[in-house]
Amino acid sequence: MAQDTAPQNGTPPEEGRPVRRFVQRVLRELLIPFLAIVTAFILSGFFIIVTDVQVVNAFTRIPRRVAVPFTDPVNEISLEEALRYQPNEVVVGNTVRVDGRMLRVVEEVDDPETEIALTEARELYPALGPGVTIYLNFFSKPDVGLRAAWNAVRTAYGALFEGSIGNPGRMVAAVRAWLAGDPSLMPTAFYPITESLVAATPYILVGLAVALSFRAGLFNIGAEGQYFVGGLTSVLMGYSIEGLPLLIHLPLMLLAGIVGAGLWGAIPGLLKATTGAHEVINTIMMNYIAFALSDWLLSGPMMRPGGFRPISPAIAPSATLPQLFPNPIRLHAGFFLALASAAVVYWLLFRTTIGFELRSVGANPRAARYAGMSITRNYVLAMFLSGGLAGLAAATDISGLIGYMPNAFSAGYGFDSIALALLGRSHPVGVVLAALLFGTLRAGATRMQSAAQIPVDIIEILQAMVIIFIAAPEIIRALYRLRQRRPEGEPETIVPSEGALS
Repeated sequence: MAQDTAPQNGTPPEEGRPVRRFVQRVLRELLIPFLAIVTAFILSGFFIIVTDVQVVNAFTRIPRRVAVPFTDPVNEISLEEALRYQPNEVVVGNTVRVDGRMLRVVEEVDDPETEIALTEARELYPALGPGVTIYLNFFSKPDVGLRAAWNAVRTAYGALFEGSIGNPGRMVAAVRAWLAGDPSLMPTAFYPITESLVAATPYILVGLAVALSFRAGLFNIGAEGQYFVGGLTSVLMGYSIEGLPLLIHLPLMLLAGIVGAGLWGAIPGLLKATTGAHEVINTIMMNYIAFALSDWLLSGPMMRPGGFRPISPAIAPSATLPQLFPNPIRLHAGFFLALASAAVVYWLLFRTTIGFELRSVGANPRAARYAGMSITRNYVLAMFLSGGLAGLAAATDISGLIGYMPNAFSAGYGFDSIALALLGRSHPVGVVLAALLFGTLRAGATRMQSAAQIPVDIIEILQAMVIIFIAAPEIIRALYRLRQRRPEGEPETIVPSEGALS
């Protein structure tokens, strides 16, 4: 007689498992990057502590003025109260006449940050008297150094948060005023978070460029040079043509950036496929060519007429991306164009035959060739698409923000994109999240420097540590005692395979 294997509650055994597996996989993928970011912030906090002068002084020489606790109101009077009777003739330890009584002037510990009680001071130095200044060290007053260290980290990260997201109190007040009919506070309150989105826009596109090449088994180090070339071709299209409507001129300018940078990126892909020349070496060398080409063009043929600086002419108004809000908010339509590009890259990689071939070639070129896939075509296509995304990033920066191309154009987006691709696990969604993180860090760095006197270089240190922890996940697994578990059907590494790099 067959036994009924269904569960007692009547729920099918497979119901809910796909969702649970999906959630578990997402959590698994996000765990290492999340812990890497947390660890990088903790270690950066130590850098903040050791570079803060006040913290160093608190750990080495802690000045404290010796005060006497006010304990006998019959025969004593506090210094603060005595100064009200005789403002210019009061000295701690002397007597003062108050209402016919002679009272001894003593000093209370009003500020524990700068004062120390006489009884406590005499435990360290028995011969001390009131009014003198002593210097404590960390071991005699450990709470002072620890409190100073905590305040330094809290102030720095608080300023970083306020500079990148905004002041929550001001944002709530602005929303309330807006609901009451007064929108004047909105631009100031929400300016920081919009600046983070502005900074994240090129990060998203250039991060997608490197992530796509990673998926195809290629290590594209040339995103910075492709960014420059895309800027040159897009700005040329932007200022050299006049009289076109916005719906024609703007797409042409963006397309010029995509095609110009894409063709520049396809050259290392073609050399890799036909001659076996390593794409890392080729892309690095082509970076230098792109930088030199930019210097020459902006100082000569493309230099703004009548100018003395190496900058291009301003693009036409018809080639400008729409601004989403009035000044001073600089958020433009390029941010949503970047999000749309991430969606297109996801669809291309995981929902099309082209994407399947790109990922197959990246995972195992020999097996892909045996299956009939063209290695040459996929390498060239991957590098063209990768360069095109970097060029689109440059075009959106020019069209949405500055309106021309200066010589010192990039803020290092092409090199930071490697960290973005690693942090985002070469997945479009992960790259977008990583780009938002890097955008907030870059936007808040200036505020952190002005409010907490912390150099902006600490942000580069933080980003570098994130790269280290993501590139070497065994460090995170060892620190947090995580077990290594490889998902079924998924390669553990997110960088190009060994066969692709050989």
